[in-house]
Amino acid sequence: MAADPSDMPRNQHFATTRWSVVLAAGDADRQDSRDALSQLCEAYWYPIYAYVRRRVHAVHEAQDLTQAFFSRLLEKQAIARADPNRGRFRAFLLTALQNFLANEWDKTRAAKRGGGRAELSLDFDAGESRYQIEPAHDLTAEKLYERRWVFTILDEVLERLRNELTQNGKPQYFEQFKGALAGEATAEECAQAAAALGITPAAAKQAAYRLRKRYRELFRAEVARTVECEEDVDQEIGRLLSALG
Repeated sequence: MAADPSDMPRNQHFATTRWSVVLAAGDADRQDSRDALSQLCEAYWYPIYAYVRRRVHAVHEAQDLTQAFFSRLLEKQAIARADPNRGRFRAFLLTALQNFLANEWDKTRAAKRGGGRAELSLDFDAGESRYQIEPAHDLTAEKLYERRWVFTILDEVLERLRNELTQNGKPQYFEQFKGALAGEATAEECAQAAAALGITPAAAKQAAYRLRKRYRELFRAEVARTVECEEDVDQEIGRLLSALG
């Protein structure tokens, strides 16, 4: 009998999240807070860039503003000055960006490109390529930010699931079932996966179910990284899903 590819480590309890570490420290000079904030910013920088690009026509100017924003966020004690009831990293980051643009726009535009220390390694070429294929409809910068945030979470979750399966020696399971992670696999999809994997259709259906369950667990865990406490997770998930609607 083939080993179940979904028998992977699971977090049984709500762990301390990276955002809660930042909030608890309340001080960007503390190393644990700074590291946690840097990791979150590196994961979620693209929604910020998409927001700025929606408002700024010049590519280089948008890149300068994005880099300057993150440099300012990491260098200054922005967390300590923020609203203690902010709760969600997504909301905090957008508010901080809007304040930054309002206060620093002219000064940042006047600065030489590349000035200052680059705090994060941001792949702007890839970011701009992604932006160029964004729908050309009338989404506001705020709506685009919300949608890109959700898709960034989904990308993170897919990559984590892929890595888990690869580490368990079952990368082919990801390829066979990735198209059915958001909904139940059809009988035809299970039959095709069974033939490719050398298992029975019943085993394929069970594997698809377990991977879909794991996908939902990872989604919840990723959202949990960006809120302060467990009680906020379901509410944030609801907000994120409504952004896709």
